[in-house]
Amino acid sequence: MPEDSNDRRSFRGDGNPRSNDPRGRTGGAGRSGNPRRTEGGAGRSDGPPRRRGGEGGFSGDRRSSGPSDRRPPRPDEPDLPDEVEAGQLEPAIRRDLLSLDKNNATAVARHLIMASRLLEDDPQLALQHARAARQRAGRIAVVRETAGITAYHAGEWAEALSELRAARRMAGGPGHLAVMADCERGLGRPERAIELGRSDEARELTGDEASELRIVVAGARMDLSQYDQAVVTLQTPDLDPSRSGTAAARLFYVYADALVAAGRVEEGVTWFLNAAAADVDGETDAEERVEELSGQ
Repeated sequence: MPEDSNDRRSFRGDGNPRSNDPRGRTGGAGRSGNPRRTEGGAGRSDGPPRRRGGEGGFSGDRRSSGPSDRRPPRPDEPDLPDEVEAGQLEPAIRRDLLSLDKNNATAVARHLIMASRLLEDDPQLALQHARAARQRAGRIAVVRETAGITAYHAGEWAEALSELRAARRMAGGPGHLAVMADCERGLGRPERAIELGRSDEARELTGDEASELRIVVAGARMDLSQYDQAVVTLQTPDLDPSRSGTAAARLFYVYADALVAAGRVEEGVTWFLNAAAADVDGETDAEERVEELSGQ
């Protein structure tokens, strides 16, 4: 997913997604994002995802394309602001577009940029731009990946699954497995999310990507009222209260939520406190949960 940064895959692991970010359902956005106030499932939230990469300029080629490089928008495509230039797209992604003719590559790049810029504030319009890019360049993996991640944030679970599966067929690898599992939850199929968590591809994941998938699988367990299993799913060496940062805070928060759901309220309060201490960026409502559970 292109962003205004040099990280070509800034939505992986959550990054959110992240995904995730990877919930819950981010109010029309992705399900595995920021765990602000869960409602019946591990790691879910009703607010927009807050763990994506930031805005800013690309370090790539910023040369302006002339009018002759611009193809008029198709009737079903959203408008592209004149100030959005193909050269603003990260160079590695622009290289993926070299198989297209120049005019089409320019339009695709500009739609990808708009999809990224609008993702947080207007995921539905971002999805229109991602779909426009896909219609023009559906055989390019990064375009399908962008369409999938954008559909995920717009709450289009089936479309997101289809696009991410297509991207994985083209590019290979276990990327975005947590997002795909969370889409299965969004479609009311928690059992399939659990199956993805048991897959050979899941065993290839490490670090935050593996943690994100565990969060989603724990959420699927909670969807099925399997609270004790959700607790066990999250019990890994990453559950270290000395850690800090958003990824740690999310994991601690979801673990606390699972403990409370399993009837282990006192332990849950302890882990909500750990989540609050780790949450240096204020991504969760852990402190509020502590007050609520403590009867204050």
